[in-house]
Amino acid sequence: MDNDKLIKEAKVAMEFSYSPYSKFKVGAALLTKSGKIYTGCNIENASYGATNCAERVALHKAISEGEKEFIKIAVVSSSNDLTYPCGICRQVLAEFMPKGQLILMNQQEQIKVFDMEKIMPFAFKLDEDTMK
Repeated sequence: MDNDKLIKEAKVAMEFSYSPYSKFKVGAALLTKSGKIYTGCNIENASYGATNCAERVALHKAISEGEKEFIKIAVVSSSNDLTYPCGICRQVLAEFMPKGQLILMNQQEQIKVFDMEKIMPFAFKLDEDTMK
């Protein structure tokens, strides 16, 4: 699937953003290995810690529907700058799509594509030794 379709889906998702506090809208579209696309938008809360990012909304929707393997994710926002995932989202994405791609686009339609390994090179991982 080409990146343009994923970006278009992320733009649509951004319109559903619930961001009354920051006015900062974010949309994400996640492509699964099975070919399905799951979208998400940022959802703010007056208790800021309860806010959820667009990337995790899309990922959690997909996981709750049985998906576990992901190819790439597109992220767009209302910002003039590219909107990189926060640290929490990078960690979550690194667990589910360590070999995937991150596609970013700003309001001027500047697009950049990154390998997740470059965005989160030293992601935290649990292994059998850690669990002992």
